Amino acid sequence: MLLRAPSGAALLDCGATTAGGLCELGISREEIDAILISHFHGDHFAGIPFLLLGALYEDQRRRPLWIAGPRGIQQHVHTLATAMGYAIEEREWSFPIHFVELQAGREQPIGPVHVDAFEVFHQPHTCPHALSVRFGAQRLVYSGDTGLFDALPARVGDADLFVCECTYHDNDFQYHISHQGLVERKHEFRCGRIILTHLGEEMVASRGQAAFETADDGLCVPL
Repeated sequence: MLLRAPSGAALLDCGATTAGGLCELGISREEIDAILISHFHGDHFAGIPFLLLGALYEDQRRRPLWIAGPRGIQQHVHTLATAMGYAIEEREWSFPIHFVELQAGREQPIGPVHVDAFEVFHQPHTCPHALSVRFGAQRLVYSGDTGLFDALPARVGDADLFVCECTYHDNDFQYHISHQGLVERKHEFRCGRIILTHLGEEMVASRGQAAFETADDGLCVPL
């Protein structure tokens, strides 16, 4: 998900297929000022090494790039890149890379936006957080991966847009949200708009029949 703000652009999560997806959509890596990571599962952060390599060798990037995520973000990215055969510390980078650890409950400036992370209910070893991103007077909240938990509606608050994971249509797996569970608690959310993402097979099959809007590659959402 690419957030375009007046002051710049931020990529929210960067999975293994992100670099190819950006290319297919005609989005230049040069446009990205910051990468914000919700947690350490491969489909949410494993694309960072590929994006960095493209920025270095194809784009000859010069502008700084911020990479922000949960505690240990720099070590996780370095370990991942090394395991893939592209050790970060073995290269001379043409642009500054700034790693920032997000602290729950503390809003921090990250490149062109301000980010406040809060813990969510997912596998603890992945350091799962949602991302509340403020740009000017507007605010977007992205759930990352999470199951429903009591404090979620209040944490989303009056955000202009809540991009919410909805992996299952009707499933009681505790670490992901189901459509049925979200419908049952719909009245608790007071945000301006909800769009569902991270759709599993059940949700893809019921696209167009859900109680909420659903995201897809290339969807543009004006705020």
